[in-house]
Amino acid sequence: MTLMEVGGPAAGLGAGAAYLRARHPAAYWSAVGMPASAARLVGSYGSVMDSCGLTVPPSRLRVLAVRAATRREVRPVPPRRGMLRPTSTGLRIRLRLAPGQEPADVAASAERLRHAWGVHGVYVEPVKPGVVELRLVGFDVLQRVRMPRKAGGGFLRVPVALREDATAFVRDYRAIPHELVLGATLSGKSMYLRHLITGLAEQRVALAGIDCKRGVELAPFAPRLSALATDSGQAAELLPVLVREMEDRYDLIRARQGIAPSTPDEEITSEVWGLPESERPVPIVLFVDEVAELFLVASRKDEERRDEMVTRLIRLAQLGRAAGIYLEVCGQRFGAELGKGATMLRAQLSGRVCHRVNDEPSAKMALGDNAPEAVGAACTIAPERPGLAVVGDTSGGWSRIRTPYLSLADAAVACERTAHLVPDLPALKPFQPASLTKPRPATA
Repeated sequence: MTLMEVGGPAAGLGAGAAYLRARHPAAYWSAVGMPASAARLVGSYGSVMDSCGLTVPPSRLRVLAVRAATRREVRPVPPRRGMLRPTSTGLRIRLRLAPGQEPADVAASAERLRHAWGVHGVYVEPVKPGVVELRLVGFDVLQRVRMPRKAGGGFLRVPVALREDATAFVRDYRAIPHELVLGATLSGKSMYLRHLITGLAEQRVALAGIDCKRGVELAPFAPRLSALATDSGQAAELLPVLVREMEDRYDLIRARQGIAPSTPDEEITSEVWGLPESERPVPIVLFVDEVAELFLVASRKDEERRDEMVTRLIRLAQLGRAAGIYLEVCGQRFGAELGKGATMLRAQLSGRVCHRVNDEPSAKMALGDNAPEAVGAACTIAPERPGLAVVGDTSGGWSRIRTPYLSLADAAVACERTAHLVPDLPALKPFQPASLTKPRPATA
């Protein structure tokens, strides 16, 4: 057999592998990448841990036992590893840390481990004291987003995007009641909102919207909305109603607290979630698109109305959680230059999502006070990747996420299909979109 006869099939296999890696990275990982990375990990585990400074001197008993049995040099001890668990996107392995080590030590070496084992990324997740899980991701999962089958949704929990470690990013309103979403035009901010609305549309939740762009963003979801304001004038009328609804719910909670002294402690509550289900009011999620439009005024006579709207938004942000009212505030920029109350409102929005922005100060507005290290990552988002964002939390942690594509037509159909789930809230009836209140033609 000649060299040409051998080289032809080999070249064909190489070209096929390159095509598979570029076009179908998940299939390439399962067929080629995972076996190769698993072999590297198993074969080089001890030396890699030693070069990364993740080994510790052996115990005196271990030294005596090794020398007595083999008379060879005793090497430093790496963290004890568990079995490799392959996934569709990578590998998972649990490590039992040696005495004196902490998860931060392993996280600091994540980039070295990534190169040593030939994977796209290595992420460290504490499992319990003394045990961490390494999540090895074999390829860029944010290039073509595919949400995991078990995304962890539930009541007021919406799997809205995919994290860079191949886990779902879940918007949990019970854990983070209010959120600020920033992003420039065509950055994917609207896609993020579509997933939130369609996810909540299937739940027993009231959805309200303020869209001062004449409703072009939120009007397609009108069949599922309990209230919609399409300009600042309507917003000025809707916000006082929401504040009164919040106050009425506090009156309900207070009445429940004033029951007989013999009532058990577990039945006394300071929020709507402690009320019996039969008495509990339905949660309300308010979406505010282009929040800057509520702050901008064209004349001096509009300043008083602006101040009233901002004050009511701040009250909802400060007190709404216990009453079951949550805010999702979106915009392109949101800083002190908008005027009085902007910084105070932003401080109440503990959740932060920053898509591609036009300048570094905009990224600092979103992430600077929660996750300062994430500002640089937000400034490097490319325009060719709409939907890519950096999410930060109050603990200082952050990660990259990307929202899967969802067309406006599909989102609108989902809202129309769930229109029968619109809860009955008499206070919001005057603000229901026209598509909800217009009579349907009679059928023969």
